[in-house]
Amino acid sequence: MRLDAHQHFWSYDALQYPWIPVGSPLHRTWLPPDLVALQKPLGFEGSIAVQARQVIEESDWLLALAAQHDVIKGVVGWVDLRSPAVEKDLARLAANPKFVGVRHVVQDEVDDQFMLAPAFLRGLSLLKQYNLTYDFLIFPHQLEAAIEVAQRLPEQAFVLDHIAKPPIKTGEIEPWKKKLQRLAALPNVSCKVSGMLTEANHQRWQPEDFKPYLDVVFGAFTPQRLMYGSDWPVCLLAGQYEQAYRLVADYAQHLSPTEQAGLWATNAARFYLERTKA
Repeated sequence: MRLDAHQHFWSYDALQYPWIPVGSPLHRTWLPPDLVALQKPLGFEGSIAVQARQVIEESDWLLALAAQHDVIKGVVGWVDLRSPAVEKDLARLAANPKFVGVRHVVQDEVDDQFMLAPAFLRGLSLLKQYNLTYDFLIFPHQLEAAIEVAQRLPEQAFVLDHIAKPPIKTGEIEPWKKKLQRLAALPNVSCKVSGMLTEANHQRWQPEDFKPYLDVVFGAFTPQRLMYGSDWPVCLLAGQYEQAYRLVADYAQHLSPTEQAGLWATNAARFYLERTKA
């Protein structure tokens, strides 16, 4: 089985998705049948659907989609982790076995210390009792806060989305490299090999542009804590679904069969799907 560990769905509405560029390939509705048509020829049997709006109603909508489409193996939704009602919200959502994790769009927060605020940390600390994971969606300058969060909550399972969005377009690698290596040294953190196309030059990227970054990620996390994600349909800003897949597949050719299985399916399945619900 191949499992895409990171993709999105939406029913397009300009007010609900103000971040989507008008006139771009994202500027339309994208639903499970659209993704299945791209996945099946490449051997993917399912995916993890990840939130794209910061409203709890989207978590419910994604779960409703998952009930209709078995290809959605799990949902990483949004919950207001700072809310006094967070325990009630988590308990309700976690009662659905396809609700596997939570994400907040921290990359859009102005305060680099956003995740270290007491209310947010309290919400994060509750995830483990519901066997829920947490996705870090951050830029390189927010890696320091992620390191501290993961250190403070050593029993919580975290995964880094999009390798922390290094500046692939300019070719800079520091200080992202050193900070990512420090995060990877924490055993409770995994990483998604995802979202790289959109950090490169959208029109002129070449496969060799990504090799220095992939070298760092595979060396720091090792194949045992890496999982592939397409970031579809966001990847369409810079390339097709198959191009995102081939970029990683070509790089990872040297991996052993066990490591290949981990990258393409078993690591994500273990991280998201093989957790016993409370």
